Amino acid sequence: QVELVESGGGLVQAGGSLRLSCAASTRTLMAYVVGWFRQAPGKEHEFVASIRWNNGITNYATSSKGRFTISRDAANNLVYLQMNSLKPEDTAVYYCATGPISVVVPSNPGTYIHWGQGTQVTVSS
Repeated sequence: QVELVESGGGLVQAGGSLRLSCAASTRTLMAYVVGWFRQAPGKEHEFVASIRWNNGITNYATSSKGRFTISRDAANNLVYLQMNSLKPEDTAVYYCATGPISVVVPSNPGTYIHWGQGTQVTVSS
């Protein structure tokens, strides 16, 4: 069983930056994909970025490219999402999620197994 805990959200002005963290309570994520999703009020989960643990291969949503960077600290089962040049439309609850490499389609939230509780990101104009 994997537990995920997000942190690092907050209120920031447009153009600012935040770094989100996701801590996984498992010994290894070698065979897993870890993704970041976001959910605005009344909306479905939206893919942000993902990383394949064993080789570090990343995927990004079009809205994330050039602004967001996903990375991992493999020794400590930590995943980061560095968010720069934030826009009001980035406002959402951000979740990390994980699932086996064998079943995860990076951009599809329905293929992930474990989800964190989320952390709120609010970007003001």
